[in-house]
Order: sequence, then structure tokens, then C-alpha cells
Amino acid sequence: MSKTETDKSQDQEDLGAAGSQLSTAPQEEIAAVPGLGVLGWVRWFWRQLTSMRVALLLLLLLSLGAIPGSLIPQTGADLNKVDDFRKAHKTLAPVYDKLGLFHVYSSVWFSAIYILLFVSLIGCIVPRTWQFVGQLRGRPPGAPKRLTRLPAYTTWRTTAEPEQVREAALALLGKRRFRAHIAGDAVAAEKGYVRELGNLLFHIALIVLLVAFASGQLFKSDGTKLMVEGDGFSNALPMYDDFKSGSLFRNDDLVPFSFDLLDFKGTYEVSGPNKGTPRTFEARIRYSEGAYGKEKPATIKVNKPLEIGDSKVYLVSHGYAPVVTVRDGKGDVVYHDAVPLLPLDGNVTSNGVIKVMDGYRDADGRKDQLGFQAFFVPTFDPRSGTMLSQFPALVSPLLAVNAYHGDLGVDAGLSQNVYQLDTKHMKAFKDSKGQLLKKLLKPGDTLQLPNGAGSITFDKDVKEWAGFEIVQQPGSGWALGGALAAIFGLAASLFIQRRRVWVRAVRGDDGVTVVEMAGLGRSESAKLPEELGDLAGILYDQAPGAPDPDDSSASKEASPDRQAVPAEGAEK
Repeated sequence: MSKTETDKSQDQEDLGAAGSQLSTAPQEEIAAVPGLGVLGWVRWFWRQLTSMRVALLLLLLLSLGAIPGSLIPQTGADLNKVDDFRKAHKTLAPVYDKLGLFHVYSSVWFSAIYILLFVSLIGCIVPRTWQFVGQLRGRPPGAPKRLTRLPAYTTWRTTAEPEQVREAALALLGKRRFRAHIAGDAVAAEKGYVRELGNLLFHIALIVLLVAFASGQLFKSDGTKLMVEGDGFSNALPMYDDFKSGSLFRNDDLVPFSFDLLDFKGTYEVSGPNKGTPRTFEARIRYSEGAYGKEKPATIKVNKPLEIGDSKVYLVSHGYAPVVTVRDGKGDVVYHDAVPLLPLDGNVTSNGVIKVMDGYRDADGRKDQLGFQAFFVPTFDPRSGTMLSQFPALVSPLLAVNAYHGDLGVDAGLSQNVYQLDTKHMKAFKDSKGQLLKKLLKPGDTLQLPNGAGSITFDKDVKEWAGFEIVQQPGSGWALGGALAAIFGLAASLFIQRRRVWVRAVRGDDGVTVVEMAGLGRSESAKLPEELGDLAGILYDQAPGAPDPDDSSASKEASPDRQAVPAEGAEK
């Protein structure tokens, strides 16, 4: 092998050694053995699982696996929609059942991907973190033997002493926030550790997000409550209209608090093309924390929940609750309450039922139960020719009712929908012409039932109701923190370059000091030569160049295959 080939081989070894030391990836030892054995296969599987490409693949699979959970009805979110899907898709539903697509996030395959990703990330991060800590505790490596082969390089001659140049370079690099020290005849400096720190922060943040997501699903609770103005609520399981929780949630985990709905107010656009569009929804409440907490006023708005501990109370719906009074045949009041009705459209056209479960006695003393189907419009306009509200606010309310008597079925012990009337065992009241008895009631109007069965009165009072969703999901703060940390970590790993700079100052044969500066980045960047040129220019001012002797060959050190970064006055 010729001398030139030997030098090039030595230069490549120096460059490779310098570049490899920039990486914090764990170095794997591959043993060439004819058979791996059980332990060898375990090690191979662990290395594959903890590799970054497998972690990215598992993250992609997790994202793809979450797609069915957002497109297909889930039993944990809405069991009624799942039942409707089964009825509508007789062939597809059994396939979804076998694949666990109706409960994606608790299925075996999704849990397996989740756990493998968790283990893979930990296996990636732990050795990288340990090696990165070791690099922080150590010092930047010394300069390679031939700096001329590095990607960015410059040199010049000066009359300053080598020690003086090295001290000036050490001070300059320290001022530029390089970790620098003198190693032999050169100053070794390194900068950009935040890049690897950001990389590690990003992956640690992913683990935090996974843990927060898992804890939120296992310990969460989600319930709804419809409240009429004047009603109260305490955060206990029997008070909810509907309640769902994670598999590890216990009733004792509910945050103790209570609140009363004092008033609900909604405002709407009154003119223009957006007439009837909601402007504000506000629920004014009075709440207390704990069993004996002091009562405090608060206002819950859309997307501005009330936060009490880990619980959040959201305002999710609203409607009207007309106050009605039902009397029996003797004139005694058997029912008097505000009846919440469910909205059907944007103008709050609503319907519902009124159930008089305690029964009544007509003029002949016969006992029976009453049921009324109610249809309510807050703004009725007879010119519209339809029984639909023309505006969502309470302007000219109207209540339409149909009356039934018989057995409501409440004594059978089976649960019933409070907004539906089962008329299988009931008979409709009819007027003198044999038609279904119905009447449009304005506030203060009364419908007299035939045969002395009593009456129903639409009182001159219409209350509003508000629907609240009480969510308790621990780990949401950790999830937010993990997401922010992931963003900052990713930004640092993408936009910060880790690089090294070496400054060598040695006395030449002619007694003049030769200064060499070179830089090496972990990734290609146009800023490295520019930064090195800037450093060289400043250092040149402190150690100005000296004239070269006629027989000097220093100017011939640069070769065509390298990128020279000449400083002011440096030889070219």
C-alpha cells in the first residue's frame, strides 16, 4: 500500500471515529456464531423490539388501530348505537365482534400494541439516556490527527505563541457556550447537546402520554345530569341520569362536591340572516366542595367548565320545562311540577311526556293512572301554518297535549324512558265526536278531561333546564404536559445541530505557529462552515497571520475534495 493510500485510510479512520462519538445510540455487538440458541434469540428479539424503527412501526400501528375506534360505535361510549349497528348490519356485526371492533381500546390486539410500544420506548430510551449522561459527565474527545479531512477546515500562520492561541481559543469557545478543554496541542469543543436532550425528551414525553392515556381510561368517569332551574345535584352515583366509568374506577373516587342551578340564560340573534343563532349560554350556579364546604357562586359557559379537583362540569345542552298542574275529578292536585322536554330542532321545538303515577280518582271514585304526550314550542306563529317554533327564545309559548289513562307499567319493576309513553295498556281520551282528545294550551289554559277524569293546566310559568356532563379523568394534566414536552423536544431535535470544533496550534519548523481549525457536525448543515468561519475570524484578530516563507507548503495542505472555510487572512 502506498503512502498516499495509507494517509487516506488513516484520515477515514479519524473522521469515522470523530463522527461515531457524536451518536448516543447504543453500540450493539454482533457475534458471528453458527447458532443463536434460546438466549441468543431472546437477545435478538429484545434488540429488534427496542430499535427505533420498530418503535415507529408500533406507533403507526397504534394510530391505525385507533381509526376503527372513532368510526365504529363503541360499547363504552354509546351502547344504544352499538345495538342499532347490530340490527342494521346482520352480517358485518359478528365479524366486528370477533375482531373486537366494538371495544377497540380494551381489545387484546390494541392492548398488545400498546404494551409493546410502551416497552419498546423504554428499551430505546434507557440506554440512550445512560450514554448521554456519560457524555455529559465526560469531555469532548481530542482532535483527530489530520484535521484537513474534516468537512469544514481553515488554517493560518501566526507569530503568537501556541499556548497563547490555545488559551484565546478556549476563552472564545467558552463564550460561545461550547464545552471546551485543552487536549494535548489542541482545544476540543462541543456544542448542541440540547439536540439529543430534545430527542430523549420527545420519547420520554411519548411514554408520559401513554401512561396518562392508560390511567385516564382506567380511572375515568363520565356522567350526565339534566337539571331544571332550582334543582340541586351532589356528586354521588344515584344522582346521575347516565354514568360510565373505567374498569378500575371505584365509587369512592368521585370528587365530593354539590351545586344548585340557580338560573339559565340563553341569548340569540334577533335579526338578519343569522336570526335565531345562539350567542351565549350561561348557567349560574352555587356550589360547595366537600361535605361542609362554603358555598360559592359560579357561572358555567359553553367550553368553560367548572373545575373542582379532577372533575370538570360542562354545560352541554338546554331546553324548556313548562310547569303543569294535574287535578283529579274532585279538583285535588295530583301532580304539579316542571316537565323537561327534549329539543327537536334549533328553534327548541320540544316534546316529552307527563306521567301521573300516583293515580287519580274520577267523579265515580274509579282509580287510574294518567299519561300525557306533550309538544312544546317557545315561539308559536299562527301565520307559519305549522306547529314548529319560529325562534328559540321564549316569546309566545304554546303546549299541545294528548291524554291517556290506564296502566303506565311503572309498577312492573322495569326501567322506563322518562321521555317516552308506553300506551300498550292505556286508552286515549276522546272528545264528544270520538276523536283523539287534544288541545293547544297557552299559559294559563286548562284541558278538561271527559267523564270527570280531572284536568291538566299549563301554568303561567316556563322554566329552563340545563344538561351537564361531569367528567373525571385523572392524568389529563400529565397528558397536556407530555404533549407540550413532545413538541419542544421534537423542535429541539430538528432545529439544533450538534457539532464539534477543534483548534490546533503547534510551532512549525521555522518557529512560526501554525493554527488549524476544523468542525464536524452530526448532520449536514450549511451553518457549520459559516459558524467556523466566524470563529476563525474572531480568533484571527487575536492571533494575526504571519507572512509565509517562500518555500512554505502550508498553502498546499487543502485538497480539492474538502470544503475549506478560510478566515480573513488565512492561506488559500
